Amino acid sequence: MTTLTHRARRTEIGKNSEKKVESEEDTNQDRSPDNEDSGDSKDIRLTLMEEVLLLGLKDKEGYTSFWNDCISSGLRGGILIELAMRGRIYLEPPTMRKKRLLDRKVLLKSDSPTGDVLLDETLKHIKATEPTETVQTWIELLTGETWNPFKLQYQLRNVRERIAKNLVEKGILTTEKQNFLLFDMTTHPVTNTTEKQRLVKKLQDSVLERWVNDPQRMDKRTLALLVLAHSSDVLENVFSSLTDDKYDVAMNRAKDLVELDPEVEGTKHSATEMIWAVLAAFNKS
Repeated sequence: MTTLTHRARRTEIGKNSEKKVESEEDTNQDRSPDNEDSGDSKDIRLTLMEEVLLLGLKDKEGYTSFWNDCISSGLRGGILIELAMRGRIYLEPPTMRKKRLLDRKVLLKSDSPTGDVLLDETLKHIKATEPTETVQTWIELLTGETWNPFKLQYQLRNVRERIAKNLVEKGILTTEKQNFLLFDMTTHPVTNTTEKQRLVKKLQDSVLERWVNDPQRMDKRTLALLVLAHSSDVLENVFSSLTDDKYDVAMNRAKDLVELDPEVEGTKHSATEMIWAVLAAFNKS
């Protein structure tokens, strides 16, 4: 699907890409103490999809790289992980015939609204679908990558724009119109650079100062975001502000993390299966 990029690509990334925003659940009911970083701000709550898009945006230009063809599916993977972490969906239990993460179906646990339009739209699709589908199939359906015309109804449209509008409402982005010779494009430059800086710093610390060398001991949302940033090809943006030595360490540790066997990690105690199932789906693509 995508690979960890090298230092040479850093010229494409804006100077402000080191900025960070913190991540949290949408309500106190959805939050778990094990999945929070007590050092982060609790003022702005972002979904995993919002965090991935924020990491992928060029700060001043307000759009993602034209060469990035991975972020669309990465955002859909983020939707599935977010729903799982909020207790709305889960993977069917393993059986003798279906032990692999990619063979197990996505099942509905609760259809209670999340308050996020994209999450609730996806939840509605999952609830109405019979027979049930796997994680990889859902990513393809939500992205619109299917040859079955009867399945096109499951495609989530204008996802980046809808997520960007959420970030505008939360005061992190703004909306502008830019002319690109042949067409006009709506862009969303970053206005709250402090929040993006917090997000970037959090991910940098997770593979440097706070590195635990064990994904099961990592904060679950941080682990999910590292996996999604890799799958969406925006991890380079996260580490670009580091010195060369720290950059190499961060990239190598992130590479080691995403190259772990999802089938093995997903069976470990307290593992969040959906994170590893999404990684397995992207590794197979």
